[in-house]
Amino acid sequence: MSNVTQLRSDMSEAEWQTRVDLAACYRLVDLYGWTDLLGTHLTARVPGEHDSFLINAYGMLFDEITASSLVKVDKDGNKLSESEYDINPAGFVIHSAVHMARPEAGCVMHTHTAAGVAVSSLKDGLQPYTQQALTIYANSSYHDFEGIALNMDERERLAKDLGDRNIMFLRNHGVLTVGKTIAEAWVWMYRAERASRFQLAIQQAGVDITELSQEVIDTTIGQSAHSISKDGYRPIGVKEWPALLRKLKRENPGYDV
Repeated sequence: MSNVTQLRSDMSEAEWQTRVDLAACYRLVDLYGWTDLLGTHLTARVPGEHDSFLINAYGMLFDEITASSLVKVDKDGNKLSESEYDINPAGFVIHSAVHMARPEAGCVMHTHTAAGVAVSSLKDGLQPYTQQALTIYANSSYHDFEGIALNMDERERLAKDLGDRNIMFLRNHGVLTVGKTIAEAWVWMYRAERASRFQLAIQQAGVDITELSQEVIDTTIGQSAHSISKDGYRPIGVKEWPALLRKLKRENPGYDV
């Protein structure tokens, strides 16, 4: 029996599927150019195990992560599964804060992209300049930089600043997203990244910006909230995720072992 077969036989089908989706998420982050060598993390709650989570083995690049290589940890970052790799404690302080405060959070993502770090460092943060920004504007929050996230007491402040929103700009640091599913968290990150890139392009043009009225801003926010709801035409992550997996299987297969 192979190591992967043995590992899979020792866990629930739900955990294995979560591992497959999270490994795919890591590889998609790489595919879209959002990686920072070994830095940043994506975590998922193990179904049926409230205080168990999956995180990347610290030492593997995102494009080589597989379902079986992910490390299971508890809420304090202690390893619950065998791995030759450790995990990054700074990364898990941030993620555990969200998972503990938001029981519905199935996945938490954190990136250090050029656009995300830049907008997180701007005094006024994300601005309602574009349709893309308005799809996330009312669902975004901010957390001030306190240094490298190694202090467990920062978890309470992280959770308080996030509240019930799904996107948080970590000031002078990067972006964090939350989803009930891995698919939701990934799509929120895609939208935050895209909105940040468009804002920087506008600001770098160095000319006057066409500002939107508050009425248009409010209308667009309401339209966006409905369209991604379960009653809308594109519930967040539902249609995108299968398409993304098809793309990944064409361009970087092998994550599901």
